[in-house]
Amino acid sequence: MILAMNSSFVDPLIQFESQLRIIELSFKRVFSMPSLSTVKAMGETSEDTEDLENLYQNIFNVFEDTLFILVSKDFYKIQILKEMTSWMNENSLYQQERAMRVITRVLTFASKRVKKYPSIDAPSLGLLAAELSLFCYHDDPAITEQAIAGMNYIFYIAMCQNSKVVKFRSSKMDEEESNIKCLAPDVQSLLKVTPREKTKIAQSVGQLLLPQLLTDFVWTLLKKLSSPNKNMAVEAASLLQLTLEFHAQKITRVSKIVGDIYEQLCGNSSKMVKGVMLHVISLLTRASPKKVIFQLMEFPVPADKTLLLMWQAASMESSVASEVLKTILLILKGKPGEMEETLGEKRRFSLDATNMMPVAASQALCTFLPVTSYRKVVVKLFPEFLMALLLQFFYCGQHLKDPAQDRPLYVRDALKALLNCSGLEEVDKALERKNFWTQFSQVMDHQYGIHLIAKTLSEYNFPQFPETLHYVYKVAVEGPRRSEDSIVTIIFFAELLNNFSKESLPEEFLVLFRNWINDSNPSVGKMSLQKIASMAPVFSEIECVCNLLLPVLDAFLSKEHTVIIRAMLTLRNILSKLDKKIYSTVCIRIASSYCPLMDHVNGGIQCMAIRHFGELLMDMDQYNWMLQHIVLGSLVPLILFLESKERRIVNACRYTLTICVTQLKWSTAYLLREEIYNFESVVLDVCNNLLSSYESYITDLISDTLGFLGSSRAFLKKGAIILVGYLGKSGEHLLLREEIDIMIEVIERLTQVQDPLIKELVGKTHKLFKEMAKRMSSSAIKQTFRKWAKMFRTKKLKLIYDVANIITLEGNETESIKECSLIEHNSEQSEDKVDNEEISMKPTVKKFEYCF
Repeated sequence: MILAMNSSFVDPLIQFESQLRIIELSFKRVFSMPSLSTVKAMGETSEDTEDLENLYQNIFNVFEDTLFILVSKDFYKIQILKEMTSWMNENSLYQQERAMRVITRVLTFASKRVKKYPSIDAPSLGLLAAELSLFCYHDDPAITEQAIAGMNYIFYIAMCQNSKVVKFRSSKMDEEESNIKCLAPDVQSLLKVTPREKTKIAQSVGQLLLPQLLTDFVWTLLKKLSSPNKNMAVEAASLLQLTLEFHAQKITRVSKIVGDIYEQLCGNSSKMVKGVMLHVISLLTRASPKKVIFQLMEFPVPADKTLLLMWQAASMESSVASEVLKTILLILKGKPGEMEETLGEKRRFSLDATNMMPVAASQALCTFLPVTSYRKVVVKLFPEFLMALLLQFFYCGQHLKDPAQDRPLYVRDALKALLNCSGLEEVDKALERKNFWTQFSQVMDHQYGIHLIAKTLSEYNFPQFPETLHYVYKVAVEGPRRSEDSIVTIIFFAELLNNFSKESLPEEFLVLFRNWINDSNPSVGKMSLQKIASMAPVFSEIECVCNLLLPVLDAFLSKEHTVIIRAMLTLRNILSKLDKKIYSTVCIRIASSYCPLMDHVNGGIQCMAIRHFGELLMDMDQYNWMLQHIVLGSLVPLILFLESKERRIVNACRYTLTICVTQLKWSTAYLLREEIYNFESVVLDVCNNLLSSYESYITDLISDTLGFLGSSRAFLKKGAIILVGYLGKSGEHLLLREEIDIMIEVIERLTQVQDPLIKELVGKTHKLFKEMAKRMSSSAIKQTFRKWAKMFRTKKLKLIYDVANIITLEGNETESIKECSLIEHNSEQSEDKVDNEEISMKPTVKKFEYCF
């Protein structure tokens, strides 16, 4: 039946499983037969005895020949021998010596076949080697002898599977290399292993088996530790430890082995088994520290007693302390719940909220750092660990604010351990006095917490300062992996710099802050600006401070309002401490940057921009001639927002406009006083001053004003209509017919406004511009001549709209007219004085009368 299946077209896996079931039944019947002497005793005659003996031998021969045929057809089926050893261990009543002899004979046959076909694969060779190696220590000498012979053939098959010279390095043989070449399938030429030479078996197994086969060998021995057969468990433990002592570096699937050990330790293992398994963890850590540590960090947080024992076992290997700490550091740089690329592949930083590797790494540090060998290594890695733990502290504050969780406490304990293991006990005590550790797990400002740690370290002049500053600078230059990391870097870096130099700062550090200001994350830009402001005395002393001011000005264009506000505050902090000569070189650029913000939709930004513009003009009082063109260009928003509904904006406009007109040497300032303030009077006075001193700016101011006519805010629309009317009238001789036509077109768009006051103002302005257009000749030559002539003869404007009378009840109409007449009379007196001086050389121009 078995051989018939072998010739069928059944799926190989199903075929093998079916054959194995029949072989198992056959094995249990064959090897449970009585001994040959017992069978012979059943015969009544000599012939019966001979027939029974022949039958007895034939039964075993058929079983053995069946295995020969199976292995000759498919070398993979050598795995049946491994299963036979398992069946032997299940029941000691089987004829074990006879079964072992069959296994050895099949291995002898297999070794001859593998010599002829060396490329034949035997994937179960490691499992079989583990099973046979334990039989080498059997109490029955006959079984031991057969097991040793079988091991020799396994070694030979393993040698043949390596087409190249097998090289191995033994840590117990002065790191000398040995070469073993395939010779012949003669047992006498193979390795000689006596029953008690466990070391030789362990060395031979590690030298000859391929890594995946050696892993199977170790895995099988690990399972044998839990065997009910105490002697087998002891022998397995001894051989397992010896094998790993010499060849742990060849083991693959380390993570699976560590996981299996964890499961076994969580069970009811004996003290001996636990000790062996923990020693295995130590040996694996020595050979593959990264794989072991990564797997240990995958277990749930917080660590249970079993995991703590495994951490302690891993920490016993002092030779790999550096690699272990670097692996933990790599994990600490991850963000909980995030996918990371590690060791060339994407590893899972556990997404389960209760199983996060970075948090586990924080807890593990409390186990590793107190160990003497690790204390020596952490000195060199202090900056990296400090920054990594600060990042974890920041993540705890941002994403793990569940008060029921103890995750922040693991970071706290790790920080305390790091400080104490690095000779910074005084810093730890100082933070304790500041109540920092107590508040660590509470809802607190984690940015302030990072600042406090950096400040305390600096206060105690921690000896690691140079390398810490260098590392933080390196991280900043290379660029953090996440924008949140930049915030931690900025806070810590800035505080270190505050204690680095009070007078100057290297250009290299300045570049970092410039880059941070323009970071895509608004929080990073805002934090950078905040730190620059706090370090204004230092930055203001830098020779190339202008290179820092320009990025700050660029931040005025940010879409985030908080960034703009922070940029303006930072700028004022630096300017207040900046040398006036350096200040004067950038004042034009700064003043120009404020202008677009004077009509910003955010009232806070607008108010601050207007006030800071006025403060800049005060700072640059000695250089006001440099800023005149910007001052004149800013008049439109400053005038229009005098009518704002927000008191803070009105006050800011009065403050800055007063500074502007004072520096322009106009007498408008008194009209801005609240007790006599009148919007149209201010507009009239400004336009008259423009007409007499800066008429070349009138056209640009008209253009700026027209832009406000489309505003949805009534006070802006009303003010813009009045302002454009006066500007248009004062610049009549400067405008071309085409320009006036455009102004008329813009005004006509407002005729549908419902507000009666605005409607009346629109009508008057439209009529005014129409009359201006009518007086103009269509001839370009005549228009040019007219403009040239009026440049020599201009008169001050008088009230056009008289808005006060429009909105006043009729009972007060007379009083308003008298006030306007008084203003007109004063204007005429001043005007007549100019006329008398110039009458002899300029043509007479008819006085401007009230247009309405």
